[in-house]
Amino acid sequence: MNTTEMNGNWNELKGKLKQRFAILTDNDLLLVEGKNEELMGRLQTRLGKTKEELDKLISEL
Repeated sequence: MNTTEMNGNWNELKGKLKQRFAILTDNDLLLVEGKNEELMGRLQTRLGKTKEELDKLISEL
């Protein structure tokens, strides 16, 4: 999933991530335009996943 797709579907993705990973908070999923890499880094840290694993996980949601 690329950045444009992620931004376009963000509210839906955010809800699905919170359902699947209760550890995530609203602050973890705060998406500020231009900070997608920071968000992905935060998700990697919180979930203990690699960038590739996160890309796959998000594309499957």
